[in-house]
Amino acid sequence: MDYAMNKIAVLYDAGQAVLSTFDLDEVLQRILVIAHDYFHLRNVAIMLLDRPSQQLYVRSQIGWDEGQDRIRLPLGHGITGVAAVKKQPVYAPDVTRDERYFCSARTTRSELAIPLMVRDQVVGVLDCQSDRVNHFDNETIDLLTLFSNQASIALQNARLYSLEQQRARQLQAINAIAQQTTAVLDLEELLRTVCELIQGAFHVSHVSLFLRDEQELVLRAHHGNLTPRIPQGGRFPATAEPWASILAGNHTVTESDLAATTSTKFFAESASRMRIPLVSFGQTLGVLALDSAQPDAFRDGDLQSLEAVADICATAIQNAHYVERVKQLAYLDGLTGIFNRRFFELRILEEIERARRYATGMAIIMADIDHFKRLNDEFGHVLGDEVLRQVSSLFHQQVRKIDVVCRYGGEEFAILLPQTSAPHSVNIAEKLRKMVASWQFPGVPRTVTISAGAAAFPDQGTTRDELVKAADNALYAAKQAGRNRVCLGTLASARGASS
Repeated sequence: MDYAMNKIAVLYDAGQAVLSTFDLDEVLQRILVIAHDYFHLRNVAIMLLDRPSQQLYVRSQIGWDEGQDRIRLPLGHGITGVAAVKKQPVYAPDVTRDERYFCSARTTRSELAIPLMVRDQVVGVLDCQSDRVNHFDNETIDLLTLFSNQASIALQNARLYSLEQQRARQLQAINAIAQQTTAVLDLEELLRTVCELIQGAFHVSHVSLFLRDEQELVLRAHHGNLTPRIPQGGRFPATAEPWASILAGNHTVTESDLAATTSTKFFAESASRMRIPLVSFGQTLGVLALDSAQPDAFRDGDLQSLEAVADICATAIQNAHYVERVKQLAYLDGLTGIFNRRFFELRILEEIERARRYATGMAIIMADIDHFKRLNDEFGHVLGDEVLRQVSSLFHQQVRKIDVVCRYGGEEFAILLPQTSAPHSVNIAEKLRKMVASWQFPGVPRTVTISAGAAAFPDQGTTRDELVKAADNALYAAKQAGRNRVCLGTLASARGASS
């Protein structure tokens, strides 16, 4: 009787120790230490149930062989998996005679697995192993079962507390993101800031922002620890899956195990990801993508917080778009509606830097309407202005979306061509020349023509002055050769003229 009372007293003390903290790691460690010391176990582990994958994984252990604590056991596999399915203790007095045994330590001779239950739901398994055959008698099994009940409650309390703490941190993060994004009105800076804030606050491996550009999605910013497989600025059809479903249905898509799918991975180490549509005032602006190097990294409990962050980001992006449009008005030519020289000077430096960094090349075309002064004198400035507007419109219609058409001054135009070689720039200029020469300008009874000069990075120059001078000199050469033609600049003429 004294022996039994003593065991009950020790068990009570052990239960009180386990229930005295809400810290999950501390709770797990106390469970293991008490089981290890009091019940004289060589190896002991807490295996928790990952509900989405229906697998048991080792959360904490003492005495297991190196590397074995990384295993994941499906329900029904191993003695622990069987205990979780049966929802009752499973005992193997001699593991060498039990085909269900999975070896986690070479010294193990007997194993007892006790499910950790909360309201008839298995949350994990207490796995007890001894280096002696038939180590566990009925009394010890009963005591460990009672102990596991207390451990289950302590474990659930710690998990609930951890969840509340996580939600509190997420609310603080949401508030911080809302405050900081409200203060940023420059779109590029905003996108970088959003990625950095989310990655830091939610501890995901990588954060990316894809913004919609008509029927395409463009990777505008990303931040994190994974290796990109796509360049910033990379474009993808918005009509392809899973983008189409996300954008059309405005619902979040989570992929728990990318290794088991054929989905394209934008980051080499990505094992799971979540994609959240960015919606503002009913308009889908793009997608917020979160990647993790761990499978099953995203839980249902995270979804509400992350969608709240996505809504905040969408509103901030919409505001930045509005500010950007207002700014662009200062860069538009009032007569033609295309960009002005101020914008050209801003963008050419950006394109040169991008071409230098990524070795993608870029080119410029300087074009001029031939005999424009004579046209104004003959037909008046009103008709001359209309010719300028129509030439601008023709240029804009014939180039790509990423190209930039600017009115450089008077009747002269400058066109920026990202990712374009010297020969290709000449072909584009020639296409524009032919288009203008064949166009019927209302009220103008004669043919209107243009002359153009082209220059490319790095063939004709590596700086703004070298490229503009090379294209200008080529334009001058075209006019000297009789007008209505295209010439390509030279590196020597650019540097010689600029010196």
